[in-house]
Amino acid sequence: QVQLVESGGGLVQAGGSLRLSCVVSGDTFSINRMGWYRQVPGKQRELVAGISVSSTGSTNYADSVKGRFTIDGDNRKVYLQMNSLKPEDTAVYYCNGVRHGINYWGQGTQVTVSS
Repeated sequence: QVQLVESGGGLVQAGGSLRLSCVVSGDTFSINRMGWYRQVPGKQRELVAGISVSSTGSTNYADSVKGRFTIDGDNRKVYLQMNSLKPEDTAVYYCNGVRHGINYWGQGTQVTVSS
């Protein structure tokens, strides 16, 4: 089993920054990918950023956050640095880990960007 706990959400003005953290515990050895997703009410959860933690360290980002957000970390801790935040970034952000093809999720942390 894998447990993920997010922190770092909050209220920020447009143009500001936040740094989300996710601590991973349990069977972390075989986790090969970590990511951050977000969800607003009435919409599907969407990928914000992902990182391969098993080998290459390659990253990918949603078009809407490229150049503003940065993901980094490993199979025990992953971060999402969010700069130049916009009101449309308001959502619940979830940490995700993939182990043997199974998705594990944190409980989510609220990010609210005021205009």
